[in-house]
Amino acid sequence: MAKEMPKTPLLDELESGPWPSFVTGLKRLAQSEDKPYASMMKDLLGQLEHSYETRKGYWKGGTVGVFGYGAGVIPRFSEVADKFPDSSEFHTLRIQPPAGMHYTTDLLRQMCDVWEKHGSGLIAFHGQSGDIMFQGTDTEHVQSAFDELNEMGFDLGGAGAGIRTSMSCVGSARCEQSCFDEQKALRTIINNTLDDMHRPSLPYKMKFKFSGCANDCVNATHRSDFATLGTWRDDIKIDQAEVKNYIAKNGRKWAIDQVVTLCPTNAVSLNDDDTLAIDNKSCVRCMHCINVMTKALSPGDDKGVTILIGGKRTLKIGDLMGTVVVPFMKLETDEDYERLLEIATNVIEFFAENALDHERTGEMIERIGLVNFLEGVGLPVDPNMVSHPRANSYVRMDGWDEEAAKWQARKGGAAAAAE
Repeated sequence: MAKEMPKTPLLDELESGPWPSFVTGLKRLAQSEDKPYASMMKDLLGQLEHSYETRKGYWKGGTVGVFGYGAGVIPRFSEVADKFPDSSEFHTLRIQPPAGMHYTTDLLRQMCDVWEKHGSGLIAFHGQSGDIMFQGTDTEHVQSAFDELNEMGFDLGGAGAGIRTSMSCVGSARCEQSCFDEQKALRTIINNTLDDMHRPSLPYKMKFKFSGCANDCVNATHRSDFATLGTWRDDIKIDQAEVKNYIAKNGRKWAIDQVVTLCPTNAVSLNDDDTLAIDNKSCVRCMHCINVMTKALSPGDDKGVTILIGGKRTLKIGDLMGTVVVPFMKLETDEDYERLLEIATNVIEFFAENALDHERTGEMIERIGLVNFLEGVGLPVDPNMVSHPRANSYVRMDGWDEEAAKWQARKGGAAAAAE
């Protein structure tokens, strides 16, 4: 006899607003009487309603995995299994997605078939680390589900205190704003750090993310310990004819209000002849003007990446944005990608040796100091990392001129080598 749908008045409230609700999806799966997971989803709804009533979560962890892996499966055991026995286990498999999130419809159907056979049918595309989240199965079916997904070419992603699944935007595959090959950068890092992903051995988790420009479509700056953002160091390219087309269509006031006045460094100005002028020395490559006038403005030709370290959500010291540690580096040749891997490896090793338990990279840097971190990973201090000089009269200034001269000498040597 089929189990009845539970009464869920509190969950029903989440369906009453104007936005799509996850509750609707859970109910649809629970009402699929011809599917083996229908009873599990009914008890899941019942337990979730119970949590809303008592304002308490009832999931606890444990140990569940597949052969040869120490991570990738998130165990969830119910503390109220006596009331909701069919959802007493609700484990999640984290699966690495294709770089850039490219799928065929046939592949997506195969994934759905696997999870309907071995799990609840509930799939999330994607977690903040990029994983495909196959949510809801019992211990008995974890290995069989992974085996079928593995035969399709997929691997378990990160979980626990280790390297997490990386994430890249669609970038160079489809986006005209892309400044480097995000997919190649992702694969370079992850393919060389798989051991730390599958067998966690770090003080806490570490995430890598790759965005092709400052629009940062994968939230790399504030949701990853190691963020690689595309940028450029020459001038923004301007098509003045297209600028005039935008102004003819929308008016000068629109151009001033939406482009000129919203530039964070006042680097953009509008000439009397409806052409645009940009003070590129003041430009911070924020992408706003390019986003508004996409046909008229585009990134420069001298493209590369900026590397930021330490972004994360709230843990011990609150939210952190990534700190720039490499203002600009080219990422075109194999040697460039080897350099990126070298920096990433140095950061991982320094983090492994110096971080405290349950401490993210940004928190470690806050504790030991940025200068010590840069010295530890072998990165030189660059004036471009500083937003403005110190104005504190208690900071010693003697010796700064000598340090500036050293930096100018390094900069001159680099320019000569490039020529």
